[in-house]
Amino acid sequence: MQAMVLERPGPIETRPLRRLDLPEPVPGPGQVRLRVQACGVCRTDLHQVEGELSMRGGPCVPGHQIVGRVDALGAGAGARLPIGTRVGVPWLNSTCGACRHCCEGRENLCEQARFTGYDVDGGYAQFALAPEAFALPLPEGMAEVAVAPLLCAGIIGYRALRRSEVRPGDTLGLYGFGASAHLCIQIARAWNCTVFVFTRTAEHAALARELGAAWAGDARETPPAPLQRAILFAPAGGLVPEALRALDRGGTVVLAGIHMSEIPPLDYAKHLYLEKTLRSVTAATRQDAAELLDLAARIPLRSEVETFPLEEANEALVRLKRSEIRGAAVLTVS
Repeated sequence: MQAMVLERPGPIETRPLRRLDLPEPVPGPGQVRLRVQACGVCRTDLHQVEGELSMRGGPCVPGHQIVGRVDALGAGAGARLPIGTRVGVPWLNSTCGACRHCCEGRENLCEQARFTGYDVDGGYAQFALAPEAFALPLPEGMAEVAVAPLLCAGIIGYRALRRSEVRPGDTLGLYGFGASAHLCIQIARAWNCTVFVFTRTAEHAALARELGAAWAGDARETPPAPLQRAILFAPAGGLVPEALRALDRGGTVVLAGIHMSEIPPLDYAKHLYLEKTLRSVTAATRQDAAELLDLAARIPLRSEVETFPLEEANEALVRLKRSEIRGAAVLTVS
């Protein structure tokens, strides 16, 4: 099979992903194999390719927003996802199922958790494996390239909203307006929230307004009103004090990225006093995924996508790094 493989990290401008011919993977016990149709391109992939997330072991195939159809079964698999089922594979690949966090419904915090495209090969390839218990049956109807961004960008945006404890009618600030934020704003607007978007690019600001933002401007501008909640999708630690400064009394700022540059010192009186809360998001659970997919169908969510063939994965990541993607980037796989 054809796959884009990361053998060693490097600046994305050096095109570190190599197109290689690999053997088709064989599903093990409890696994299903997908013939991949599309795979979303995530900023996590960029952090991984450029070495901001350390490699775990040898060469790997990135990609964790996988849409495909089951075409082979391992021993004991198939009762839930028989051959031909349309399936999504997200970031969370497996957990121990027995630790305190798993038992409390917080499997995203499991210390034995493994992640798609990071600990195991992902969807930048013609075939991918997944544990049947962690793959998601997908409804027919929505195009593969539109579903793919829901499997991480959508799920993480949804979990970030939940972590923010946003309530209908709240004023919500979104910092950065890429794949996650362009889906998150649609959920927030469905919940009757007023949304202010902070972004560096005019094109992203225009898309934000199209999707219902009441205001869009630079992160260092003062928004029209204080924020009850704010979510940082941009991996820029320097925005944390800005978001806290814009926050109303008793408000919450949520950091939604897997990696962030250094956060500058915070001034207690200016940034944290008056019962302001700062929280992070770590991965997501299968329950988050199920709830997001249900919401996506009911709202319904609209994925704005730019597609690239599999062999142009490096170019897609270059465009992502330069903030040149409108919405989400998705690889199409033949």
